[in-house]
Parts: sequence; structure tokens; C-alpha cells
Amino acid sequence: MHPHLNDSRRTHRRTPFTAAFAPCAILVLASSLIGCGQKDAATPTAEQPAAEPAAAAEQATAPSEPAPASLASQSYSASADELLAARLSDEEAAAGWIRLFDGHTLFGWEITGDANFRVQDGAIVVDQGEQCLMCTSSTWGDFELTFDFKAQEDTNSGVFVRTPFRPADITRDCYEINIAPDDNPFPTGSIVKRQKVDAEAAGPQTPGQWRTMSVIADGNQVTVSLNGNVVCRYTDPADLAPQRIGLQHNSGRVEFKDIKIRPLDLKPMLDAELSQWKKYPEMPGSFTVNDDGDLHVRGGKTQLETKQSYGDFFLLAQYKIDDPEMNSGIFFRCIPGAEMMGYECQINNGFKDGNRLTPLDCGTGGIFRRQDARVIAGENAAWSTVLLHASGNKIAAWVGGVQVSDWEDTREAHENPRKGKRTEAGTIMIQGHDPETDVLFRGLQIAELE
Repeated sequence: MHPHLNDSRRTHRRTPFTAAFAPCAILVLASSLIGCGQKDAATPTAEQPAAEPAAAAEQATAPSEPAPASLASQSYSASADELLAARLSDEEAAAGWIRLFDGHTLFGWEITGDANFRVQDGAIVVDQGEQCLMCTSSTWGDFELTFDFKAQEDTNSGVFVRTPFRPADITRDCYEINIAPDDNPFPTGSIVKRQKVDAEAAGPQTPGQWRTMSVIADGNQVTVSLNGNVVCRYTDPADLAPQRIGLQHNSGRVEFKDIKIRPLDLKPMLDAELSQWKKYPEMPGSFTVNDDGDLHVRGGKTQLETKQSYGDFFLLAQYKIDDPEMNSGIFFRCIPGAEMMGYECQINNGFKDGNRLTPLDCGTGGIFRRQDARVIAGENAAWSTVLLHASGNKIAAWVGGVQVSDWEDTREAHENPRKGKRTEAGTIMIQGHDPETDVLFRGLQIAELE
């Protein structure tokens, strides 16, 4: 867990590439940074490296494989105001949309090789180095992805979906959505070695200009659109397992921005009878559903537990909490029937000294006692949205569409997540923290990764 920061900057710095680029907070007092615009020193900033050794002491993601030395060291910063400005509209966030790229840092990404992926003018840019991917640390199964891209005339790049960290065979391991010239066997919008784009629907290439691409992966169906027009449909005889999203460096310069994604097949978890949940009447506090269909959590230390167990999943929830010192949580992979013995996604909107980069108590979307939220993105006395992701030993959360945590559990395996790593399925619990708890939840939905 990274410490609370009281100085004006939090740095994520790109050092020699590791196989996993680990988001890690390091204190610095520098007034200017390589690879990012100079910020007013009076404005608190969250700064993340494009790659950081896993041995760093704070919020780190351990590398999976070794990688070669880097081309250059770079650092990126974002003020709290910049991260808050990256939040999505309430409607988008409530529909499950999140940003994979905050516009300022490479938080939540891991680089597989020695290429100069960097942030420049609000975009992810790469144009030099070995052929490789920059992958999300999060895992995605069925989803809708949308992004803007800009490529030079001779650029050959692509976006990989459901990809392992280093795919060995694109005809079996993943789907490569190509970004390439018209004379390429698979021009932009094609799924390489699987389905060629409809050239008429796609229209001509636009070198040096921004275009919008969307990809829907739903079961074994993959649909690609360019500027709103469907240009490629593919049905896979197989059904690829959930994996990462990857941006490719092959040759030439390519830029990506406004990268957003949402999980599909979210299923509601709330009804008036709380039929999917188990109450503990012997514990203080109460869980009721009001006339608006909101779950009202009140009173002392108590829990509401799902009857079903969940392993890997996306959980979407809207919450409303009025007091910045008020506390609740979403526990997951819990030991069924035990008292909140699981991982905890914190629900608390408090921050210190007027600085949203210093959570009062871990912060909404932080993984309690493991990794604080890097920014307090929820608003008191208003509905806010959190999307929680758990896949294997990796856990992440987004609040208002902005990623606030990215943690890998490298502890020894243990039945109880309080004491060690648990990847086995467990129940989900909503927490009543103390006698002052008074929190509303609505729109609870879950999509399992299978």
C-alpha cells in the first residue's frame, strides 16, 4: 500500500522496461518532468511511471517475465483536477464505461518489450523500438471497446483483444484488429488472418487524421466499426478466454486516445426482497430496499452476503455517502459465512488537507490495507459509480470511470484474503461499518469472467 502523500507531486516514472509495468507511487520534489508538461508546484499531482520495478516498496504490480533495457526514462504527472476532469458522465459511468487511459499517465498498463510507448499531448504514442505490445493489467472477456487512433501512411499497428501478455499465434491466441495501409493483406479494421475488412464500408485510409474505432467482443462474435460504420464481423469457431487488451508497436508512428471500455452481460444483484443475499439479523445494523429500489445500509458492524460465490468478475455499483468520514465497503472472495473475511474495496470519500490525492481512509476504490486509491474521485452527497475488477491475483477499481487502483496480490496463498492471496471463488459482502453508517447503493450488477 502506498503512503499518504503531503507534498505536491506523486510520481510514476518509466525506468528500464520490465515485463509488467507496475504502477507505483514515489515521492519527488521536482518541478518539471521528462515526458510531461510542467505543472504548477502549488497544484497537487498524481504521477505514475510507464514502468517501475516490482521491488518498489509501494503500490506495485510484480513483473511476470524479464524484458530488455529501456530506450529512455520518462515520468508522467496528473493533478487531482486533471484526473477528476477525466471522469465520465454519470450516465456513462452508470452504464459500466471506464477509461483505460486517463490522458496523462500510463497507470494500469504493462509493456511487454522495449518500445517507446509514452504519453504526448493527451495521447499514447509509440514509434520506435522492438515489436511488442502495451497491455492492460486488467482482464476483459465480453466487452465493448472504443478509441480514437491516428496513424502515418506507412504505419502497421493494431489493437489486440483477448490477448495473452505475449501472444505466440494470432490465429489461435487472440484477435488482432489491424491498423495498416490499404495495400496490406489486412487493412485497417481487419481481424488479421481471420477476416478482411469491408473496404467499401471502411472507406479510404486517413493518414495523419484521427479516426474512431469500436470493437465488440461478445462470446465468439467480434464486430469492428470505423467512425460508426460496421466494417468487419467475425464468428470464431472457438471461444477465446478472457485476456488483456493490447496496443501494438510494429512499424511507424501510431497514437491512441479516448480509450474507453465497458463489460457486457452485467446481471442485476438487487431486488426488493434481496433474494440473492443472506442477512445476519444477530448483527447490529440493517439492510433495506427503499421505494426507489436503493439498498439502504444503516447502523453498526454488519454484513449482507451473496448466496452465490464469485471468482473472477466485474462488479458495478453506484453509491451515495453524505459524510466524508462515513465508511462502508464491498468485500469479495470472502469465506462464506465468516465475518467479512475477504478483500475489501473501500467506500469512503474523505481526503486530507483539501488534497484529493491523500485519502483519509484508503479512499473509494482503494483495496483496504493493500493499496490506497490514487485519487478521491467520488463526490459526497451525490451518486458516484465504482467498477471493481478481480481476475486471478489482480484487482483494480475505477470511480467515475477513472482508474484509482491497480494491485497484484503476490502473497502466499491462503483461504483468508486478510492473511494471503485468495484466487478461489468466495461470496461478496456489503459492509455496515459502525453505528454511524448510512449509505445507499443502487445499480449493483455483476459479470463473471469465464
